[in-house]
Amino acid sequence: MDKFPLKGSREAAAEGNNYITAYQTVMKKSNGHSIGAGDGDHPLAPHSKQSYAAATTSLTANTDDEDMIDITPRSSPGELIGGSSGYHREAVTESDTERDFAPNQRTMHHHHQQHQHVPTHSAFGDPMDGALSFYGSSEVHDDIPGIGQYEDFHTIDWQRDIARDRMRHRYIVKKRQDSVWDLIKGAVDAGSGWLCVLLVGIAAGCVAGMVDIGASWMSDLKHGICPTAFWFNREQCCYPDKQSVFEEGNCSMWKTWPEIFGLNRTGTGPNIISYILYILWALLFASLSASLVRMFAPYACGSGIPEIKTILSGFIIRGYLGKWTLLIKSVGLMLSVSAGLTLGKEGPMVHIASCIGNIFSHLFPKYGRNEAKKREILSAASAAGVSVAFGAPIGGVLFSLEEVSYYFPLKTLWRSFFCALIAAFVLRSLTPFGNEHSVLFFVEYNKPWIFFELIPFVFLGIMGGVIGTFFIKANLWWCRYRKFSKLGQYPVSEVLFVTLVTAIICYPNPFTRMNMNELIFLLVSKCSPGDSNPLCDYKRMNISTGTSFIEVTEPGPGVYRSIWLLVLTFVLKLALTIFTFGIKVPSGLFIPSLLLGAIMGRIVGIGVEQFAYSYPNIWFFTGECADSNLITPGLYAVVGAAAVLGGVTRMTVSLVVIMFELTGGVRYIVPLMAAAMASKWVGDALGRQGIYDAHIALNGYPFLDSKEEFAHTTLAADVMQPKRNETLNVITQDSMTVDDIENLLKETEHNGYPVVVSRENQYLVGFVLRRDLNLAIGNAKRLIEGINSNSIVLFTSTTPTQNLGPPPLKLKKILDMAPITVTDQTPMETVVDMFRKLGLRQTLVTHNGRLLGVITKKDVLRHVKQMDNEDPNTVLFN
Repeated sequence: MDKFPLKGSREAAAEGNNYITAYQTVMKKSNGHSIGAGDGDHPLAPHSKQSYAAATTSLTANTDDEDMIDITPRSSPGELIGGSSGYHREAVTESDTERDFAPNQRTMHHHHQQHQHVPTHSAFGDPMDGALSFYGSSEVHDDIPGIGQYEDFHTIDWQRDIARDRMRHRYIVKKRQDSVWDLIKGAVDAGSGWLCVLLVGIAAGCVAGMVDIGASWMSDLKHGICPTAFWFNREQCCYPDKQSVFEEGNCSMWKTWPEIFGLNRTGTGPNIISYILYILWALLFASLSASLVRMFAPYACGSGIPEIKTILSGFIIRGYLGKWTLLIKSVGLMLSVSAGLTLGKEGPMVHIASCIGNIFSHLFPKYGRNEAKKREILSAASAAGVSVAFGAPIGGVLFSLEEVSYYFPLKTLWRSFFCALIAAFVLRSLTPFGNEHSVLFFVEYNKPWIFFELIPFVFLGIMGGVIGTFFIKANLWWCRYRKFSKLGQYPVSEVLFVTLVTAIICYPNPFTRMNMNELIFLLVSKCSPGDSNPLCDYKRMNISTGTSFIEVTEPGPGVYRSIWLLVLTFVLKLALTIFTFGIKVPSGLFIPSLLLGAIMGRIVGIGVEQFAYSYPNIWFFTGECADSNLITPGLYAVVGAAAVLGGVTRMTVSLVVIMFELTGGVRYIVPLMAAAMASKWVGDALGRQGIYDAHIALNGYPFLDSKEEFAHTTLAADVMQPKRNETLNVITQDSMTVDDIENLLKETEHNGYPVVVSRENQYLVGFVLRRDLNLAIGNAKRLIEGINSNSIVLFTSTTPTQNLGPPPLKLKKILDMAPITVTDQTPMETVVDMFRKLGLRQTLVTHNGRLLGVITKKDVLRHVKQMDNEDPNTVLFN
């Protein structure tokens, strides 16, 4: 039996088209064999010549390649119509192919099949193990751009992309032995992932440093300026005097705006001028931020974490991680934080780092041309984002693993660790936090906690879960109202109104007027003698115990006044955060959540401290407070901050690690764990979803949460489309014309079509994507003479015996001959697990080998919502 490659394949090899042509499948030339044994025979079809004759009357056993239409673009002989359509099994064989590609992942249900062995060649003439066509990566531009790529707002095929990368890797490993140059190229390819995350970490650290420094300077610009060096913020300007935020009157270097205008620093007139300028600066910053977002990068608004989670699960959102989004998100984030809005910059830093990861991944074709591999870089980038946001590299890695990543192999864990390390190192070298520590809120107390304190710690966790659930429900209600009302048509006006209200009600209260980061640091700090902070207005005295003296503290009037101001601050910040999160400016949720929890924790901590002061002889205090006042209110602020953030986001492990990295309080891990766990239990009892999952559902993104279980007893036949006795849109393998297929594409909007033997015998041949069909037919009409609307489209390797019309168009190269199938009796629990763990776009449903329907990811999501008594129409994308 003569064996030779497809027309054009050797020329392609000679051209050096490394990846595509290396695994080009070739056709065998069969002489004298019956059609039932040919390459076009589908394993699910009947095997008797009589039953098969009706479907093959116009076909012959002649599979001579000379009679085939060669759809190779003339300008580049090596590029076939298959493009980058992934890997497709050209013949179902019992070869190493099935073992290499895990049959349990690619074919979940085997029908009665008669396997045919088809010997094949590579483009270089070497025998191949199995018959697999690979058209995915090329070192030259595709003449048919877009083949094998994905449309906007569609889900990627994880299995196809991962298999493409395996094939590319095998080819590179094989070529290493040919020359020193190929060996070098192999080494560069092996290290490209580490080099990419190195660049991402460096860039993320630099951008985060600039954002921190810029936001700090513009935030202080609302209050005044440093005349001697206008680029200094207040802390840098007053650094030689080491003045705190409550002692700005003693800092002669820093000038408030009334002083710039020649007035005194205090007084009715100067206060009114300060008030007005505070509001005007806030409105200016907010209007700039909202206008930039609206004009240049609409995707730069919000936190970005819900979309990042969805993208990492395999969804395509074009432009969401682009260079314009990166630029506008960075500048807009500085402006919106400086405006004094109740939002943080930590969540958007994950989006910014992911944009950086996406941009750098395009420098490496291994990642830029493979959507599944690109998501490994994006996972590492999201870890770097949290690392630079909080100065918490280990917490960033765990955040990426626990909260945002969908596919997280071990090598991605190592690269995420390395990327977060580099980002934190670069950020530390820029010292945007203004102290000798690389963390945001460093605590200096190291007193041990006592066992009794677990009770208030757990209470803080419970309250954190309640507050978090209330915030989620209230914010979702407001976002839903904004989405479906006229308010959503005026995003800039909404931003300006929220900014105006925020500035007006926040300025009179010193706690709401100051930067939220400064207030959190104030709440978690330990009181020392001489502090001017009103929270530290204590009367200190020494009490003799007979053998020693104990220092005890009694709260003064400043503490009680501060408690009332903090309660007011808590109510205002909670209400403002509900209305602010979701407006069309870059906005994060971490810092407002930490602030709410820190206020609650500090108040509880002061209460516990005074309880211990009033009743020092209770049995659980006996012996514990022998040396000094053991209760530290600042610790309660740290625990409360973790509790509310856990209640809002439902994080646990990564939250605890972020919090002790954030504060440096390693010895307080157990209180943090107790509060985080209590917060999650209460939050899950009151509402299933965290804030990010809730916003994913609100936007209708196709996200299948791997943490949730499907416990219903439905079958695949209940979910598949179309239902029984309805028409299924299919393509036949050898009897439809170009015009028939174009009409089918116009009349339907499906993303792909099953290919069957014939309309009478609907045995499955494969699956073809709508995008690939459009591109392939358009390219053939443009480049191949004789192809018109009456040309027969063939998805087989055979050609008609008597073809009096125009030449046929062979499109087997774009056909996936190994689609994942299930039977109609497969439990939906199994189908849902397949979609989650294999990252499927769709699966085909069969019965006794005959095609019945298709289940897409959108069908699965809608079914899950329907079973949970939710509106299935909220799922908008596939």
